[in-house]
Amino acid sequence: MGRTLYSGWPGMVQESVTTPHNSPLHTSEEIEEIVKIVRLNLYNRDLLCGDQAIRWELEEMGVKPLPSLRTINRILDRNELTHRRTGKYEPKGKWYPVLPSLMPNQTHQADFVGPRHLKGPVRFYSLNAVDIRTGRCAVEPLQARKGQSIIDGFWAIWTRMGIPENIQVDNEMSFFGSPMHPRSMGPLIRLCLQNNVEPWFIPPSEPWRNGVIEKFNDHYQQKFLNKITMATEADLKQASLGYEHKHNSCYRYSKLQGKTPMQTLANATKTLKFPTQKAPQYPLKKPTKGKYHLVRYIRSDSRLNIFGEMFPVSAELQYEYVVATIVVKEQKLKLFLADDQMDEFNYQLS
Repeated sequence: MGRTLYSGWPGMVQESVTTPHNSPLHTSEEIEEIVKIVRLNLYNRDLLCGDQAIRWELEEMGVKPLPSLRTINRILDRNELTHRRTGKYEPKGKWYPVLPSLMPNQTHQADFVGPRHLKGPVRFYSLNAVDIRTGRCAVEPLQARKGQSIIDGFWAIWTRMGIPENIQVDNEMSFFGSPMHPRSMGPLIRLCLQNNVEPWFIPPSEPWRNGVIEKFNDHYQQKFLNKITMATEADLKQASLGYEHKHNSCYRYSKLQGKTPMQTLANATKTLKFPTQKAPQYPLKKPTKGKYHLVRYIRSDSRLNIFGEMFPVSAELQYEYVVATIVVKEQKLKLFLADDQMDEFNYQLS
């Protein structure tokens, strides 16, 4: 015979789970029931609900004896309470720069999702960012991806998350400016340099280099956009902030030793820096200092692509990843392979 699990926890949807009278692996019936209830509660709240997430919950509840991950997996398998999560393949082998992430806000990854449509229809984009150290996110819906919208979007994110030291993005025109004027420094570059932030642009056609934000965007699509009905911009703004808060305060990650992003931030000693005024107005003034970086793969033609402008480089750099750093004060483009400077070009910014 089976029985219906208690479903009185807040946010739980009642589900029936059939359990055997006798556990073939001698796990106590009480522990098995608790594991199933915890898993169902996490699942119904759209939280991570694998073996490790369940064990963290049991540990915080003070359950003893604490079952092993193997035991939890056996319970889930017996009761058909399993699902799979997949990640993205990331190639390995060549040297590739790794940005610092030992402290909060050393490095953010950011990207756009969209365009998407609400009922009505209302067309929008979502500018999403993740702090690599703590896993904190910010989700900012925007109506456009240029000019003042870029400035307002990042300013709102920094107001909630703090201003990072580095920000890593792909080569979308809204991030760097225009291929017609590759040296003009678009709104994001100017905003970053005026606030002592160093932008990093990943190689073209290699989205896995921004793997953290790419994975977050998949989750955002599946757990938010595909499940929440929104009809107005006000609905979108409110729901986006709710999703952001839920992620930062509830989700637990193995890389954080089972803590949530906000718990990880609370345990850090670094003081965060936040904007102290309203968002600046577009167009921004041309920066006079700072630097920004492009990571590029040099192919057999020995050419370096800087937002569509080509520079010849040494044949010894073929099939290597290099970092092209534009130093604004010096008006120079410096080329690095790992810690070694390999070349330098005059680079008059417009």
